Amino acid sequence: MDVRTCLRLVRRHWWIVLVTLMLTVGAAALVTVRTPPRYMASVTFFVTAPSQGVTNAYQGELFLQQRVKSYADLLRSDRLAQAMVADNSLGLTADDIQRRVATSTETGTVLLRANVTDTDQARALKTTEVLSAKFVELVQKIETTSDGKAGPTRLEVVGGPRVSASPVAPQPNRNIALGVLVGLLLGAALAVLRGMVDVRLRDAAGLQRATGSPLLGDIPFDTAAKATPLIVGEAATSARAEAVRKLRTNLRFVDVHEPARVIAVTSALQGEGKTTLSCNLAIALAEAGWRVLLVDADLRRPKVADYLGIDGGIGLTDVLVGDVQVGDVVQRWGDKSLLVLPSGSTPPNPSELLGAKAMADLLLALRESADIVVIDTAPLLAVTDGVVVAVQADGALLVTQQGRTSRAQVAAAARSLHSVSVRLLGCVLNMAKVARADAYQYEAYRVATTTPSVPADRAAAHRGDQDLHPVEDRTQELTRLSQ
Repeated sequence: MDVRTCLRLVRRHWWIVLVTLMLTVGAAALVTVRTPPRYMASVTFFVTAPSQGVTNAYQGELFLQQRVKSYADLLRSDRLAQAMVADNSLGLTADDIQRRVATSTETGTVLLRANVTDTDQARALKTTEVLSAKFVELVQKIETTSDGKAGPTRLEVVGGPRVSASPVAPQPNRNIALGVLVGLLLGAALAVLRGMVDVRLRDAAGLQRATGSPLLGDIPFDTAAKATPLIVGEAATSARAEAVRKLRTNLRFVDVHEPARVIAVTSALQGEGKTTLSCNLAIALAEAGWRVLLVDADLRRPKVADYLGIDGGIGLTDVLVGDVQVGDVVQRWGDKSLLVLPSGSTPPNPSELLGAKAMADLLLALRESADIVVIDTAPLLAVTDGVVVAVQADGALLVTQQGRTSRAQVAAAARSLHSVSVRLLGCVLNMAKVARADAYQYEAYRVATTTPSVPADRAAAHRGDQDLHPVEDRTQELTRLSQ
């Protein structure tokens, strides 16, 4: 994983970084507030020894440096702590004293520093004064030989004891800065980790890799789509409607040598927007002057009739079982060249009904009476109905909702189509997040007023020499073909 990928994951999961930063800064502030002020008192000792001559001076210096290291340990020894406890003015135990004392030395010197930290400023200074006195006495006592001669070293206080005027801890600025640094690093790491374990499809490139098919369109997320799912009225000038028109263009030119006239629209899972896209795609094709027939072949959970506001009680199921003729149940929608065949009653065996010869004969008849047949089918991973219908179509269009379906699920849906030699025309990324700059470009260039409708003769001229039959003639043709 390169740096650019990591930065993209951090940007995608910015809220993780923000939450982590807030938590670490809050923790740092809480620790700062809850920590009682601590003061530090210090005292500095100088270790000396009598020496004669340059050679003796050099050897004596090495000896003293070794002695300083030993004295540093002696400052935290039990013996010194017990000696200080004997001074009743401190009111501390030996363990308390040892926890408060810290030592430091400077390399190459014979200076020894003792630091005493305490929450009580006066007690810190008093402890340091007692320590300096008791330590000098202890060193003299230890270094004195058995015959009463003075030791080889002499300890002198050269600095202090003194206590800091302000607390040395806590340090608010340092703690907050540390909290910010830790929060940013930890948040970025968590964001990258979340991105690595997130198997959902997040972009068009991942969708193309998972399906092995071209991306024919990405439909932007629109908050108004739930209330007005169809691209009619005011929604006809939205960015979502323009994306459907781009899909219409790409779909018609995906293979100019073998154009798909019967298109099965499906998805891997339920709720990815395939039915809404089927309806809007049929509307967009009809707006361009094509003779379009929309078929609701999702016999388990049909939604086309509800979206278009038509009666769906009698439809495809009744035609397939031979109860009615297709021309009797096909309904005209709006003022466009769009006919709709709803699903009809719910059958007990949808897969067998859709895979029967009656379905193949019906699609053959519909192919001859319409320029394009759009079929809304069931999700591929839930049931086999979608595959059964897609086999009989000229190709399939796979719809995937961004951030909902995993790469494995989309790949499994594509494999289910490829395994029965279904022609996968392409994929559509639905409810996609569009960059703000792209959305602004469309809003700046969108049509501000309602444009006059194109006359029928001009619409027919756009389609070349193909004849656009009136809807009434097409309904009669469907009736004739179904007899």
